Amino acid sequence: MNDNEFMRQALELAKKGEGFVEPNPMVGCVLVRDNQIIGQGYHTQCGHAHAEVEAIRSANGDLTDAICYVTLEPCSYYGKTPPCTQAILQTGIRRVVIAMRDPNPKVNGRGIQILREAGLDITEHVLVKEAQWLNAPYLTLLEKNRPWIHAKWAMTLDGRLAAKNNDSRWISGEESRKIVHQLRSRMEAIVIGVGTALHDDPMLTVRLDESDRLGNKTPCRVVLGEPSPESQLVRSAHKVPVLIVSETEDPHKLRQWEASGCEVLRLPCREIDPLLENFASRQWTHVLVEGGRHVFGTFFDAQCIDEVHAFISPKLIGGDSAFPVIGGKGLAEMSLAASLESPVMKLIGQDVYMHGRLRW
Repeated sequence: MNDNEFMRQALELAKKGEGFVEPNPMVGCVLVRDNQIIGQGYHTQCGHAHAEVEAIRSANGDLTDAICYVTLEPCSYYGKTPPCTQAILQTGIRRVVIAMRDPNPKVNGRGIQILREAGLDITEHVLVKEAQWLNAPYLTLLEKNRPWIHAKWAMTLDGRLAAKNNDSRWISGEESRKIVHQLRSRMEAIVIGVGTALHDDPMLTVRLDESDRLGNKTPCRVVLGEPSPESQLVRSAHKVPVLIVSETEDPHKLRQWEASGCEVLRLPCREIDPLLENFASRQWTHVLVEGGRHVFGTFFDAQCIDEVHAFISPKLIGGDSAFPVIGGKGLAEMSLAASLESPVMKLIGQDVYMHGRLRW
């Protein structure tokens, strides 16, 4: 096997951390001697041991002259765990193969420099594009100062989010709704507009058995606008966090929300940049936007949707006043259309699930 093949195995390991490691990156590590894997590991959860340490522990023996394949530059500072450079230098490993550098200002080449200065042979940029693709949400948080934005909707075959009287229960089937809960289980936050809050009165919680979860997150529920104090969201805020984004100065509303356990963020609902900067300051890596059309339109017009999860039901409701998926200004020409990169389509019960990253 060559460097690419061992690194590919490290990348497959790294994927297992999705939904558990954020705001940290997903990282995998494989240790090799004489063309045989003798240890492997991945970063399993934020605050737990990093991939290199897990791999070293799994090897349980002499690592002299072993090769370390790791998907991200080893960290070089004390955080919640000691630096991985230190762990590597204590083993006798003589060569380290790295997919990509860590742009975190605390690392950003320092880990590689420490290992090189200690006499280790360093190879960089092995499957670097694949590593960057895997950790695009982490890179977005660091480099754009905003979370990775997922947009999720269920729509009828004729492209409607709801009937003309706002009824949307249920467009998609039970199997599709389970996937939505799995998606929520790896999000730091879920965003809806006040219209969705008022008309659907959703809970936006993760309702799954532990074995069905894809992550260990309890997402904060974010409402853009002024939800009713009697809504399920507000009434459950002491159990599951709620963030209300509103400029209101009404002291009665503010007292009601805060007494219920809600946090109020005083920002304009339609100004995306300060909102996403606030999300980034909370170290939210993955944020799920669940509607409605005005919220989708705001994020779409700002070109801040990174990934799409669309559930298409084999139902038709028609009507000029039924609601389309994305509002806002929209694009003037078909040639400007955003498109999914390498979209994946699956039949889920009777629904079609289309998923992919958005290319602008």
